[in-house]
Amino acid sequence: MKKIVVIEALRMALEKKLYEAQEAANSARQDAIHEQSAAETQYDSLSIESGYLAEGQSERVEQAHRAINAFESVFKAEVSGSVIEGALIKLSDEEDDHFWYFIGPVEGGLKIMILETQVLVLTLQSPLGLALKGKMLGDDVEFDFNGSKRIFYIDKII
Repeated sequence: MKKIVVIEALRMALEKKLYEAQEAANSARQDAIHEQSAAETQYDSLSIESGYLAEGQSERVEQAHRAINAFESVFKAEVSGSVIEGALIKLSDEEDDHFWYFIGPVEGGLKIMILETQVLVLTLQSPLGLALKGKMLGDDVEFDFNGSKRIFYIDKII
């Protein structure tokens, strides 16, 4: 797995989220100012609801911009030999299943596919991220997953 490929795929995924948020915000704004949204009675709240929706969608746009900026600084970070933000790591478990994670500042749970391999964004604030934080190549990591203990081995840190 090449880290530059993962970074470019993450950039594209973040840009897609921004685009979708912008489209939703624009649509909500248009709905809010459309003549059919005007209140006909004092109990008609369609225009107010549309305004709230537009405000919420605009907040999604701001969050997407903040995420892109946060990732850009992480993409430039030099990765040492430990699990820190910006690291691309490969874990394996007792059954020799392999898992790829990109340690990001935000957007935990974002999934990208590189060929047929899934890479999941993981933040250091998540339960697994906390267990991995600061670990080194070759370390074992114990993690409580839904009441059962799992042990992962750190195969790669890129």
